[in-house]
Amino acid sequence: KRLPSWSDLNPSAMAPHFTKISAFNYDRAKDEFFARLAGNRIMLGFGKSFRGTPLKDLHPTDIYEKCHANQKRIVTEPAAYRGSGKLFKAGGQIVSGERIALPLASDGRHGDGTLGAAEYDFKVLGQLQIEIIHDEEEWYPL
Repeated sequence: KRLPSWSDLNPSAMAPHFTKISAFNYDRAKDEFFARLAGNRIMLGFGKSFRGTPLKDLHPTDIYEKCHANQKRIVTEPAAYRGSGKLFKAGGQIVSGERIALPLASDGRHGDGTLGAAEYDFKVLGQLQIEIIHDEEEWYPL
């Protein structure tokens, strides 16, 4: 089996969906994820660019631990992830929708990144306190 790599992705085909996409690189030696990109909808909510930001700097400890565990499972198992229902809390409002995440592997075999997308009906108009929620989860081993 071969996992997709960044070079397999077609940026022009993905362009219409960039506002919904997020991606992380995984450093196995440090066991840490670093943001590679985040769509405008995501960056507006967090109020900053993600590029190069460690995952642990994006969330409070309890939320980080769950996000890290999910991201790590995606790259190490490897597995595809689907979350639905409550996705996050923004400024006190619960936002529902759906998110997916898939592994990426520069060498085609060992996961070293994730590519995710989220669909929800909520317009972020400025920086709000964003709290990721993991409601309904489904895992698909690859």
